[in-house]
Amino acid sequence: MDFKPLVTLLAIVNPLAIVPFFIHYTHDFSPAQRARTIRISAFSSFVVIASCALLGLHILEFFSISLASFQVGGGMLLLTSALSMLNAQPAEARTNAEEMQDSSARASIAVVPLTIPLLTGPATMSTVVIYAEKAKTFWQLSTLVGYGVVVALATALCFTLAEPIARILGKTGINVMTRLMGLILAALAVEVMSDGLIKLFPVLGG
Repeated sequence: MDFKPLVTLLAIVNPLAIVPFFIHYTHDFSPAQRARTIRISAFSSFVVIASCALLGLHILEFFSISLASFQVGGGMLLLTSALSMLNAQPAEARTNAEEMQDSSARASIAVVPLTIPLLTGPATMSTVVIYAEKAKTFWQLSTLVGYGVVVALATALCFTLAEPIARILGKTGINVMTRLMGLILAALAVEVMSDGLIKLFPVLGG
């Protein structure tokens, strides 16, 4: 297991791009409430990634979905996310009005909408499942789960330093970082799709 899954996950989750949303949703929180939101968001991100790594393939098997088909579909989803990022938008889908209303009624918005769908939405989940299939040993799978810890720590760090980051980078700086991550993600998306297409149509590999 190389570092490619980690790079891909960091590019998709991209907590830097979610910093403005975090500031918006927590602007009237006390320091204790904000700290609790950061802890829950980071932990929830790890849980989503770990769950997809450990259970994702079993869910595909249950629904009789081939991994090759999932790779093509997941690659298309990653490419869509990359295009959004190239336009300086978050990779994952934004929340709709219904989710916003529901989250405002909760004591914490850490899970919805910050973790799902802004940080770890469908693109993140599909990516983890695709890389879980490539994990041939227990240690490789453990490494993938460990990458979830790294993503959680990166999320916690970005949210903890949200206001300094927003001041230093500004909107332009965050947009540049988002576009750069989008370019990397677009290249990885094409690679994932090509792997799936070669499995579905072996003649393409010749």
